[in-house]
Amino acid sequence: MEEIKSKILLIYTGGTIGMEVNSNDGSLMPLSLENLVKHIPELSRLECALSTYSFVNPVDSSEADFEFWNDIARVIEENYDLFDGFVILHGTDTMAYTASALSIMLENLTKPVVITGSQLPMGMLRTDGRENLISSIEIASLKDDKGSFILQEVAIYFEYSLYRGNRCHKFSTEHFDAIISPNYPPLAEAGVNINWNYGALQRKVDYEKLAIHYEWDDSISIIKFFPGLKTSQLEYALNQPEVKVFILETFGSGNIPMRNDLVDLIKGKVDEGKCFINVSQCRKGNVDQKTYASGLKLSKIGVLSAEDMTFEAVVVKVMHLLGKELSVEGFAREFQIDYSGELSM
Repeated sequence: MEEIKSKILLIYTGGTIGMEVNSNDGSLMPLSLENLVKHIPELSRLECALSTYSFVNPVDSSEADFEFWNDIARVIEENYDLFDGFVILHGTDTMAYTASALSIMLENLTKPVVITGSQLPMGMLRTDGRENLISSIEIASLKDDKGSFILQEVAIYFEYSLYRGNRCHKFSTEHFDAIISPNYPPLAEAGVNINWNYGALQRKVDYEKLAIHYEWDDSISIIKFFPGLKTSQLEYALNQPEVKVFILETFGSGNIPMRNDLVDLIKGKVDEGKCFINVSQCRKGNVDQKTYASGLKLSKIGVLSAEDMTFEAVVVKVMHLLGKELSVEGFAREFQIDYSGELSM
């Protein structure tokens, strides 16, 4: 009996991968999805049935926001029962934010969602987009011996590595291996074979109906600590009545200067009902509010630790939880729950 091919939907949202060089002036111009696929005739040799969907107006990833994430999620929701997996073409600048968003939006996901892109446009000779796209589609179509999809979560594929999407960060503007996963191992690595790290994968035991959460609230503000930060500067940054959550980018394992005036300012806002998240400026490692005096003091006044979550995952998770209109206590409780593998427990 002939094996049934996996049905994969390729979703084009925009990004460098969908560009080509204008032969007249050397500028980059968008390709149609149809012409983009023509650049890779090898796609016809893949062991899957490939369909395509393109945003009417492709989006530069620097323009991404939660409405954009909702648009992608709707495409998946509307086609979830028609396809076995999804590959999303996306710009690299905010790819990690989108991956984090989809991972928290798509509750009970049991099908592969692979996001990929490129550093060089598909229309250029040395593009990395060709391999990224071919391998992403192949990965999204792979099943185990029992017929279940090996990947059952949102992931990013880039330069021979597959990562959990909500663990990713873009760290380079010029290298092909521009995406890293500082605090979680690769889900798979592509060489002669696709080598899966089965112990790192999310595998569903109880299968429930896909539920998609479209609620967002962007009432947040980012405050980055730096040597010499003045009390007046922090006071000015905190004087935003519309902000519900302040994300503090701190030093090392979550430290700030041990000055009472700074701590008192934060405590005063906590007492007013504002929430604070402590996320490290270091990409690798985690926030530790239990060892050093500075972290202990922040924990004591009610600042929440981001632990080993990426900055991108923190931003997305905070906006999602605010959209649920939780109490301050409810927000604090939910923030410390691992929703989709973004947090080591």
